[in-house]
Amino acid sequence: MTETEAAPRAIRTAVVGFGLSGSVFHAPLLDADSNYSLDIIATSNAGRQEAATARYPGVRTVPDGRAVLDRADSLDLVVLGTPPATHYPLAKAALEAGLDVVVDKPFVVSSVQGEELIALARDRGRVLTVFQNRRWDGDYLTLRKLLDAQALGKVLRFESRFERWTPSIAKAWKARATADDGGGVLFDLGSHLIDQALQLFGPARVVHAELKARRSDERADDDVFLVLRHHAGVLTHLSMNMLCAQQAPRFRVLGSVGGFTKHGVDPQEPYIVAGGSPLDEDYGVEAPEWAGTLGRDGHLDRLPTARGNYPEFYRLLAEKILDGGAQSPHPLPVNPEDAVQVLTIIEKARELASLGS
Repeated sequence: MTETEAAPRAIRTAVVGFGLSGSVFHAPLLDADSNYSLDIIATSNAGRQEAATARYPGVRTVPDGRAVLDRADSLDLVVLGTPPATHYPLAKAALEAGLDVVVDKPFVVSSVQGEELIALARDRGRVLTVFQNRRWDGDYLTLRKLLDAQALGKVLRFESRFERWTPSIAKAWKARATADDGGGVLFDLGSHLIDQALQLFGPARVVHAELKARRSDERADDDVFLVLRHHAGVLTHLSMNMLCAQQAPRFRVLGSVGGFTKHGVDPQEPYIVAGGSPLDEDYGVEAPEWAGTLGRDGHLDRLPTARGNYPEFYRLLAEKILDGGAQSPHPLPVNPEDAVQVLTIIEKARELASLGS
């Protein structure tokens, strides 16, 4: 290979935050993709620093985002996996330092902040995207294929849920966070559910919203139900519940000629938590017993779940960055304007719920 044919330099990357987001999603996905070099992990927790260096020999650990930005000249990309209230100031500082930025969901805590960051990225010529990884859940990919094939006919109702039994709040920042800080299940799991609904069925407005705090230590919300009416006519029911002793289907989609029902959750997160790698042959493959059902009662077929593919987010991002960055014709893995639309829905839901309380 000649000098002119040399392979492009790996995208020099720092991950800020090494809790669930950084340790289970971002760092493993980046480490598994040869287009990236995982150079810095920022965490103030000594135990997490030790875990980071043990799992990624050669990575440098620093205490916080400020220490990462002090090394901006040796980086190309910053990935933010920190609490939501920190997203706006950290992303703003990173863009101003000339870095491309990935922000975990929720993007920021208000649509105004989101629009400001998008404008700043545009002015600075930087890549800005949001980690809406559940666009690559296996069950969601399966449903997309069904809709593309019009297997359900005209979709009339879409039900989507994230329900868990978590009677106490394990993370200190979540126990302290109010809705103004980006706390609560609507910002957390709701960001995924709303994003998926908008991607599947297009723009929508909130027609009903219920927000409750059931747990004694919850300062925002942990039991949420939203109804969206899409411009295309689909009615969407979204449920998020952290105190759910019996869980309903993950998806139930009703159409004019058939329906689709799916239980269970995507296996990619627990697979990594258990020590697996995105490079493993079994990564993203769901057990056959969790297959969904397609058709009508009395005429149901089992439908195997498509393989989940979170690595696709970073593959698309590398394609964008390495082919000219913000000026590249390649699409972003997630357009941040989509994340602003999610925030707008969240804001409208809070307004509607407060009027009905």
